[in-house]
Amino acid sequence: MESVEKLITAITIVEEARSVPLSASCVVHRGELLEILDGARSALPHDLAEAQNVIAGRDAIVAQGQDSAENLVALAREEVARMVEQTSIVQAARDEAQRIMDEVRETADRERDEVEAYIDSRLATLEVILNKTSDAVARGRERLAGAHDNDALSELSADK
Repeated sequence: MESVEKLITAITIVEEARSVPLSASCVVHRGELLEILDGARSALPHDLAEAQNVIAGRDAIVAQGQDSAENLVALAREEVARMVEQTSIVQAARDEAQRIMDEVRETADRERDEVEAYIDSRLATLEVILNKTSDAVARGRERLAGAHDNDALSELSADK
């Protein structure tokens, strides 16, 4: 910034100027100091405009950074919400799967009990039928054995 450099030069000239005895005044070359101050005045609008451009650029960069940060925060929140939702969905699916498995096990146990009860009743019926058949066979064999005895007795009585 040219105006600042010229002002620094003017200050240096005043500081290094020969002082007037018994006063706070100093002796400076008027033309030289005026030339420096005039240069500072003419450079000042350009330097101010440049400074304003830098400030505006800085403000634009800060605004862009804030927008970018807000976008990143919004994206992060969306991602977190999506992940939480997926976690909720996964947990709900696991819960539903567990409920279905429990229901299937309960149904399988109930149907197994029903099948076992049916088979037991059919076997009991078959046992009754087999017992009756066995009794009928035994009675038939006894009759046959008794018939042969009667035949043997008849033959014996006929022999006498």
